[in-house]
Amino acid sequence: MTDSFTGLVKQAADHLIDAQRLITLLPLLPCMVAIALSLTACGPRDPLPPAPPRPVKFITVKPALQGQQVQMTGDIHAHDETSLGFRLDGRILTRPAEVGDRVDAGQVLATLESSTTANALRSAMADTDSARAAERVAALNLHRMKQLMPSGAIARAQLDSAQSDWQSAAAHLQSSEAALNSAQENLRWTQLTAPFSGVITAVSASAGQVVSTGQTVMSLASGARRDVVLDVPFPAAFSSLPSDAFRVTLLSSPAIAAQAHLRDISPQADPQTRTWRVRLTLDDPPPAMLLGASVSVALPESDPRTFILPASVLTRLADKPAVFVLDAQRGKVTRRTVVISRFTASEVYIASGLTAGESVVTAGVSTLRDGEAVARGDEQP
Repeated sequence: MTDSFTGLVKQAADHLIDAQRLITLLPLLPCMVAIALSLTACGPRDPLPPAPPRPVKFITVKPALQGQQVQMTGDIHAHDETSLGFRLDGRILTRPAEVGDRVDAGQVLATLESSTTANALRSAMADTDSARAAERVAALNLHRMKQLMPSGAIARAQLDSAQSDWQSAAAHLQSSEAALNSAQENLRWTQLTAPFSGVITAVSASAGQVVSTGQTVMSLASGARRDVVLDVPFPAAFSSLPSDAFRVTLLSSPAIAAQAHLRDISPQADPQTRTWRVRLTLDDPPPAMLLGASVSVALPESDPRTFILPASVLTRLADKPAVFVLDAQRGKVTRRTVVISRFTASEVYIASGLTAGESVVTAGVSTLRDGEAVARGDEQP
């Protein structure tokens, strides 16, 4: 009976231990349930359908029309225009010339205060007179020494000293005469004179103003020849055309027109505007085309192989301009490099790389990839 009681006690103890283990596992029960659910969710599922191809806007490539023209605006300037300024520092005393005045060669246009330069001239004249007198005395002394030397009345050293004194006096005279010439030039430079006949086109200093050496005081235009000055973003369009292929009309009166030919193209772009300056010389301009007038220049588009597209089509491929060409049959886009002849703010002129009839993507080119599957969207007219 004792053995039976001992067995019952052991069974009761075992049950108590199992119950205690079950209690310790109760906090982990939610995690075990979540793991079981996730394992059951990993079973086979139906695949998601692929995303439809992205629709893109496009434009059909068409060649530019023969004879189409591009209008640009510019101003009329003098063919030869010179900026004038004083060669000395000083305060302007008078300035009789005004904008629009016609002046002759040698006419005084402005003057500086000349009291200082006049004093320098008088000092140079006095120094020259003194040097000339000293040279004359040294020359007479040398002449006497040369006459006395054969008779032995003087030593050879005295003759050499007289010769040296004369040479020094002659050198001083030459230096004084050069200083006198400089003083005379400085006095003349206090007057600003016209180097040639022409018209005053601009004045930038007035009487009483202190100016520095070389500072522009006024601008002088010579002759009746006139130029049209334009700032353009595509200088190649001018160099590729015949030199006499430009027709210029007044903006205020388009009926007044003249022919022009290319004079020069600036070799470097302006650092601020990134444009090149082009000058066209007018051939026999009418009197109504005055200096400063605004004009319009027509550029003929002579190459029918040029394609005009919106500027939004451009992207890059290996640091070269490119576009995305739409292949409607394959439903994909291909990036292709092109050659640009010129451009405007809204259009780009493609010289090569495309053929007529091809479709080019016009929107969202920055997010497209070469060979990406797309769908035809709206066609841009």
